[in-house]
Amino acid sequence: MAASSRPSDTEGGSQTLERGLAVLVELGAGPRGLTTAEVAAACGLHRSITHRLLVSLTRSGFAVRDAEGRFTVGPAALDLAERAGRGLPRLRDVAEPVLHRLAVEIDATASLVEVVGDAAVTTLVAEPPTHGPRFSYRLGNRDPLDRGAGGLAALASGPERAGEPARVAAVRETGHITTCAELNPGAYAVAAPLPGWPVRAAVNVVASHEEVLSTALEPVLRAAREITAALS
Repeated sequence: MAASSRPSDTEGGSQTLERGLAVLVELGAGPRGLTTAEVAAACGLHRSITHRLLVSLTRSGFAVRDAEGRFTVGPAALDLAERAGRGLPRLRDVAEPVLHRLAVEIDATASLVEVVGDAAVTTLVAEPPTHGPRFSYRLGNRDPLDRGAGGLAALASGPERAGEPARVAAVRETGHITTCAELNPGAYAVAAPLPGWPVRAAVNVVASHEEVLSTALEPVLRAAREITAALS
């Protein structure tokens, strides 16, 4: 008697992958966000299986979860779709060499901040080559969106949305923001939004000396213009 094939191995396919893609498609049809239970019902999956798939999609950036537990399509999926449709470069690939040059020029830590769900997430970090005390951001660091230069500037890179902090409108108008000790004592920050990309993002610089607010402003704006110019 021939052994029957498991569903996950039928015709060389992967049932888990197919389920994950079905969940991702369902998230794309619900721009206001879906709960685990709603996704499970829509896809005809057990809730525990749906939960594991959503966790994997969130870890890889293909889904994001807000404070209320609702899931939406994440920046990785949006980035992939945008590049496939328009032949765009990948934001982090474009930003990396620009941020390294910026860190060297101003002798301070530069980073790329992206909005992921309800947080400002550091997705690239460039350290200056010199030694000495400095503020450094860990890759994957998460900060609130309602304070701190990076998160506010990243929000300003996209159109106005309901519930955003009042200061974001001013950042859109000026094209930059400076802050002092909003997230860390003694930290001075300068950030500029990166409009036009499929994810909300910003160039962010943090230092321990107040002079950075003036000396780094033009280099940060120049870096933001260079990254944005890659879209053309």
